[in-house]
Amino acid sequence: MTPEPNQNPIFNRPYWWDFGSNGQPLQLKQLAASNLTLPSSVDCVIVGAGYSGLSAALTLARAGRSVAVVDSQHPGYGCSARNGGLIGPSFHKLGLAGLNKQLGRTMAEAIIQESMDCLLWLKQFIREENIDCGLHETGRFRGAVAPKHYENLAQQAESLHRLTGLNFEMVPKSSQHQHIGSDFYHGGIVYHQDGHLHPGSYLKGLANAALRAGAGIYAPAQVTGINTSTAGYEVKLTEQSIQCGQVLIATNGYTDKNFPYLRRRIVPIRSGIIVTEPLSSALMSEVTPKLHGFGDTSRLVPYYRPTPDGQRLLFGGRAFDTSDQPSRYVPDLQRLMLRIFPQLRATQITHAWSGTVAYTFDHAPHLGQIDKGKLDGVFYVMGYCGSGVGRASWFGRKAALQMLGDTEGNTPIDQLTFKGRPLYSGNPWFLPLILRWHSLIDRFQYRR
Repeated sequence: MTPEPNQNPIFNRPYWWDFGSNGQPLQLKQLAASNLTLPSSVDCVIVGAGYSGLSAALTLARAGRSVAVVDSQHPGYGCSARNGGLIGPSFHKLGLAGLNKQLGRTMAEAIIQESMDCLLWLKQFIREENIDCGLHETGRFRGAVAPKHYENLAQQAESLHRLTGLNFEMVPKSSQHQHIGSDFYHGGIVYHQDGHLHPGSYLKGLANAALRAGAGIYAPAQVTGINTSTAGYEVKLTEQSIQCGQVLIATNGYTDKNFPYLRRRIVPIRSGIIVTEPLSSALMSEVTPKLHGFGDTSRLVPYYRPTPDGQRLLFGGRAFDTSDQPSRYVPDLQRLMLRIFPQLRATQITHAWSGTVAYTFDHAPHLGQIDKGKLDGVFYVMGYCGSGVGRASWFGRKAALQMLGDTEGNTPIDQLTFKGRPLYSGNPWFLPLILRWHSLIDRFQYRR
């Protein structure tokens, strides 16, 4: 039976914005300067007030640079305060074997190791900065959709353990109820170093750290163009311009037509999320006995987790449309949620929203400098492929260190070429067809 669309959910407003770590609304707009008189000149302008831009701003400001962060909306309006809040190493999609074949053993191992370094750094950063963001280090259960996937998960985890020290546990189907209240999977794996947090509260904590360091955040402030100038660059906004020595573009899935060089190199993919009403303690304990985060081996990459207060379930996945159409993705997500947890059939949905993540053609993040056209020398950082909480913070910092000329900013992905595709201009018209094909393959695997 196909579920009816939820009964009156709050569309297009993330749950995170209404319920911060303290249970109160986040008020993200208040992070930006209330007086929109921007400085006439600074050392560095950062375009994008998400995790990447704010992490870079914090690093630059602490190094003594004057910094202006500008955003066309409010801080965290994009996926930084819209995502599911799951954290993990975010290993490359190709895995160690695939990277070995494509890049060679040394480069492959360095990229994989950096993924683990990124997770460990994020946890340490949150503690050192004393950011109250509901960090739960409760691990992540990843379910095997097909029986053969179970062995694949085990083999991948063994190789990653040998290289990075990945702490994992294989869970056969006979024992999976200790980790998840579902018979849907054919066993799975628990990644013990993974966890989840409140992405909006983390964004707020990161922004406040940057502000305390002396950075300025200005929003809404729409960048309309960037030109070279005697000072270095002129960043043109709707009503004024800022002169600066360096520019960092950190717009990820929200990179607009003002930056065609970057737009041609990323594929914006829409991800939708729904949140249930509060569940009874008994039902919550049944669904997620250990308060894990969750994922599985499906091609459509569903992800789900308890909210930080342990009272609701958040469920997300890829939307089939490139535009924001909750009337389509909400029923799709409900169907998948009920396929995994049929005991939630009578549960209402209170919030539903979507955001745009940025994939790259080689499934890896990228940072560096544009080397052609009027944006020659401008820095960029983006392309987290749906795993941006840790990656964006880590690589935003790396980009800032490179702007400072600090060798600590070196990263294995410096060796990767940020490539586009012939005739692709940033409009992913082909995505709905590809996602529907992936959906068909997933359904075939479910039936088997």
